[in-house]
Amino acid sequence: MTTTLSERISQSAFDGSRLRVVLLLDLYDGAQKQFLEAYEHLRSQVASVPGHISDQLCQSIENPSQWLITSEWESAPPFLAWVNSEEHVATVQPLHGCVRDTRSLRFSVLRETGNSIEDAPGPVKGRLQSAPRLGDGVVRHALTFTVKPGSEEAVAKILADYDPPKARVDENTRLRRTSLFMHGNRVVRAVEVEGDLLAALRHVSRQPEVRAVEEAINPYLEQDRDLSDPDSARMFFTRAALPTVHHVTAGRHEPNDVKRHALFYQAKDGCGMALARLLASQDEDAADDPTSPIDSSTIFQRDDIVVRLLEVSGPIAAQPAQVLGVDGPRKAAVLGRLLDDGANDSMPTSEKEAARFLAHSEMRLITDRRATES
Repeated sequence: MTTTLSERISQSAFDGSRLRVVLLLDLYDGAQKQFLEAYEHLRSQVASVPGHISDQLCQSIENPSQWLITSEWESAPPFLAWVNSEEHVATVQPLHGCVRDTRSLRFSVLRETGNSIEDAPGPVKGRLQSAPRLGDGVVRHALTFTVKPGSEEAVAKILADYDPPKARVDENTRLRRTSLFMHGNRVVRAVEVEGDLLAALRHVSRQPEVRAVEEAINPYLEQDRDLSDPDSARMFFTRAALPTVHHVTAGRHEPNDVKRHALFYQAKDGCGMALARLLASQDEDAADDPTSPIDSSTIFQRDDIVVRLLEVSGPIAAQPAQVLGVDGPRKAAVLGRLLDDGANDSMPTSEKEAARFLAHSEMRLITDRRATES
């Protein structure tokens, strides 16, 4: 798929609209009692999470093994903070023994009838999405993990030396692109999928060339995993998930005229979401600036880790402050308050300092591949 020039694409977790989360579940036979007990515990836990409004548990009238959990949130950020937390990982653990398959869907609320903001008897938390967003049919997701210090070169060689998996997953899903970056001993794998992300990830995990790579890097991982054990694999990929919180494409350049880069930002404890929001604001401004070298930006965030994937026209160091997302002294000062003091270079208050900071933050590209059709 080629993005049409001048077509702006924007999607964000920071627009302030209410969020509806839909979780589809398929239970093992005989697991209903265990599931209901686990759900009651989950419900009592999530009810106290800031930003949570309500939830519902539904059972299919056609297939009793199919269940549906829906929840409503004031906005996306509090939900993302909860779902990516270690508390959430521990809370949903009892569900794993009774659920055969799950699928999670997340929607911002655009229109509603009944208890709308206009006619509700009491105040309604959150607001409706102001207007439909323009998408490009691509789902963006990333995974991140760390390897043992000293093993970086060995891991980089393994990750760079494999054949890309086949692109076609099924008639509706296609793996489009995979990019691998490293920053110190941290690995980030960013994927682009047309169609069903979960189906694509499962497809990739079953490919022999990918399985061989995953097995080869296992001895170097800081967090042990056994991909042959479903519980171990699920726990690893749950903790490794690095969700997209913002994406914008200005559409000013042809794909062949831009180069992909990734920047790593280590936020202070509890400041990851605020840092991602700051960078998202900068990238929205850049999308409206015809002089900006940034054609596309995707921001991934989990806890205090923020990764910014950029498509840049020309040398990345030509406009270092804008590429960093700190164009202007005020934004540089705010960024300085949000970054972990020991993880990043001094604040870029001049072009020279911005260039040094950019060199410190830029991740090393290991491989950037588009999947083959055959």
